[in-house]
Amino acid sequence: MDLSVKIGNLLLKNPILTASGTFGYGIEFERFGDLKKLGGIVVKGLSINPRQGNMGDRIAETPCGMLNSIGLENIGIRAFLDNVLPKLPYKTTPIIVNLYGEDIHEFETLSKITSERDEIAALEVNISCPNVKQGGMQFGQDEKSAAKVCEAVKRHAGSKVVIVKLSPNVTDIKKIAKSVELAGADAISLINTIPGMAVDIYMRRPKLTNVIGGLSGPAIKPIALRMVYEVLQIVDIPVIGVGGICSVEDVFEFILVGAHAVQIGSATFTNPALCFEIVDSLESMALKLNINSLEEYRGKLLI
Repeated sequence: MDLSVKIGNLLLKNPILTASGTFGYGIEFERFGDLKKLGGIVVKGLSINPRQGNMGDRIAETPCGMLNSIGLENIGIRAFLDNVLPKLPYKTTPIIVNLYGEDIHEFETLSKITSERDEIAALEVNISCPNVKQGGMQFGQDEKSAAKVCEAVKRHAGSKVVIVKLSPNVTDIKKIAKSVELAGADAISLINTIPGMAVDIYMRRPKLTNVIGGLSGPAIKPIALRMVYEVLQIVDIPVIGVGGICSVEDVFEFILVGAHAVQIGSATFTNPALCFEIVDSLESMALKLNINSLEEYRGKLLI
């Protein structure tokens, strides 16, 4: 069965991608499965300079999910390009770099640097970043700011596919999605984490040193499904579903509401081989659903 998916000029052998921030830089998971099996690898968010991230307790388990407050720790774009990228299977599996910038200029610089590397297939723009020049408000919380970031990256990305990762922490996700589509995005990925917190009643302290963290896992899947469905009512570009995917059934739920592909994230913390296992079960699940292709099933939700 042909499980391939087209996103812009990017051809994925199947719809299973990793989610940025949960799969390291990819090479950490080589001992759990064949990276060449995956539809694509979305690496940990990268900034221009290395970032130490937040100190103290950065992860807390919650019912049906987890909170994280990593603080976008990363080795910096140059170290990734020099030391990590050559080790990834870029000839057989598309490598998608997640970009983190604190202002428009940093996003432009990152897109210029990455556009020069043939090993990188696509750029995922994290507009959940705080815009330090506008008081720390997320780029993705305002349609004009979101569009400006997308335009800046697209202007310098060359032929690389530009995917914009949307924040769910907005009043109307449809407005943000439409703004980045009009700004030239080739695809949208959604959703990112939702702010939350957890406390220890015995220690009388928050479980995260930073107090507030991003909630991910099965608890947010209904929100992600809803937002993917809503966004696909108004945009014509592909959408990649993210949030709470733990099984092959979850994958087909997102495809049913219209997603072209999915990203698997926090579930890999409990089962590091999950992405590979789901790839192996895609065809048998399609047979159970009595379909011959993903296109035959995509967006065919009966309302």
